[in-house]
Amino acid sequence: MIARRTFLAALALAPQAFAGERSRLSFRGSLEQGCLVIGHVLPGAKVAVDDKSVLVSPEGVFAFGLPYDCAKPVRVLARFADGSTEPGEVTALARQYEVQAVNGLPEELVSPSEEDLKRIARERELVWQARVRETDGIGFAEPLDWPFPGIISSLYGSQRVLNGKPSAPHLGIDIAAPEGTPIHAPGDGVVSLADDFLLEGGLTLLDHGHGVSTAYLHQSERHVAVGAKVARGDVIGLVGKTGRATGPHTHWGLAWFQVRLDPSRSTRTSEPPRA
Repeated sequence: MIARRTFLAALALAPQAFAGERSRLSFRGSLEQGCLVIGHVLPGAKVAVDDKSVLVSPEGVFAFGLPYDCAKPVRVLARFADGSTEPGEVTALARQYEVQAVNGLPEELVSPSEEDLKRIARERELVWQARVRETDGIGFAEPLDWPFPGIISSLYGSQRVLNGKPSAPHLGIDIAAPEGTPIHAPGDGVVSLADDFLLEGGLTLLDHGHGVSTAYLHQSERHVAVGAKVARGDVIGLVGKTGRATGPHTHWGLAWFQVRLDPSRSTRTSEPPRA
């Protein structure tokens, strides 16, 4: 799998990398649906993605996400300090997603009561607000580490069927590991949300800068508080089975603002190390 992914990534990047050698605007990443794209421009440039301005670091680094069902080319425009401009375009490589049946969930978490639906709505608003942040951190700029050794038990983009009922696509990676396994920050960031939610269980969100965040669900313990700065490798919590879960695992999510992405496409290897 790793060799195949490396080949696909190289194939996707080749035209962009070649263009970057001749231009002042370039991209890197797997360039597939559901992936984070890292852009580079000359320092001092301003960048718009689909006509919306994005934050650019002093070194000329910026980011944007390709939604899981991205079908149209994403237009990028760089405007340089001398007044000149350079356009770019990223067309996401299409992916084939799986259908996954998950059975044995408590029925009240599959078909919540009216009261629980109100709680879920409040908690989703907290997550939404945490993902609105646009800070100047650049923890997103380097490939992510896997948060802990384990086995991928559910892939990004899978169409979920919960207790026989079709549900929304699974926009994250589930990593199974023994309960109590330490969860490590995959890159530098700041804790933007840490709480216990109905469906997500023990939840932590890390802000890695420029609208890029990662999420960790179903934790048995949370070891960091909102506002804390974390460095790559710091322990932020423990694997658990809280919330809507049938066994110990962590749902690991990646997002660019509200666009939920596949963290496994931003790591150095396509799978986590085995325990």
